[in-house]
Amino acid sequence: MTVSLDAIRNEREKWMRWKNIAPLRSALKMLPDIKAKCQYGDTVRLVSTAPIDRGMIEQTARMMMPWRKGPFDLFGLFIDTEWQSFMKYNLLRPHFDVKGKRVADIGCNNGYYLFRMQEDNPAKLVGFDPSALYKSQFDFINHFAKTDIVYELLGVEHLPLYEEKFDTIFCLGVLYHRSDPVAMLKQLVKGLDKQGEVFLDTFMIDGEEELCLSPAGAYSKIPNIYFVPTIPALRNWCLRAGFNDFEVLETSVTTPEEQRKTDWIEGQSLESFLNPDDPSKTVEGYPAPKRVYVRLTKELK
Repeated sequence: MTVSLDAIRNEREKWMRWKNIAPLRSALKMLPDIKAKCQYGDTVRLVSTAPIDRGMIEQTARMMMPWRKGPFDLFGLFIDTEWQSFMKYNLLRPHFDVKGKRVADIGCNNGYYLFRMQEDNPAKLVGFDPSALYKSQFDFINHFAKTDIVYELLGVEHLPLYEEKFDTIFCLGVLYHRSDPVAMLKQLVKGLDKQGEVFLDTFMIDGEEELCLSPAGAYSKIPNIYFVPTIPALRNWCLRAGFNDFEVLETSVTTPEEQRKTDWIEGQSLESFLNPDDPSKTVEGYPAPKRVYVRLTKELK
């Protein structure tokens, strides 16, 4: 039996009433109705000339920890997120132009990249992420920013069912969480219009052979990492999925400058995931996290 997208949406909306999320939704309802100006630099910044109860703002923000993607500055409250997400955004920025385009961000977290893209005047921005916590963080920011960004509690698997096709899709840090990466890449293809592009990043290992690492358990203390390919293996996956072109934009090693423990997260971060005696290895003995950024294009003849 085929499940409709509306039925999936209705089920996902129930997640907002989970006992650990319900207090966050109640806190959002208590926020003052102030329209802020959004400034889109490396830090997504909200400013307003209206009186602001910064104590309430911080209390609400703290309730929504951990904050992974950012940073944000809310009326002078700096949320120092685990990831310095502007490093990835600035790496990709010279390679895309979303002006007037329909854009999706798969695994959008709290919407940091979507907020940044507002300054480029896209036709539409849609974030896909099934996390009720990250949706609440987005709603917290957007309560004041009042953008037209659409946030769907959906995953990449719902792209083929979605009522709209996209010109550009960003899928950053998702592929390695999927046990069938080629199937996921096919879902991205189906989410594009007749012509379109995908910006993808994923963990990689060095090598010229068409091989991939398949961790026995965790990788860098992350349990749901299934495949870490060489670039030639990733290229094969993408072409088999139906993309016409595969362009490597950049490779980079994840550093403690980009990902680190802050006062706004709970638990560990990169420094605890690496071998303390050899940071070129994870604690499990695998090569330390390295990412490849690629641009994929689809064009139906």
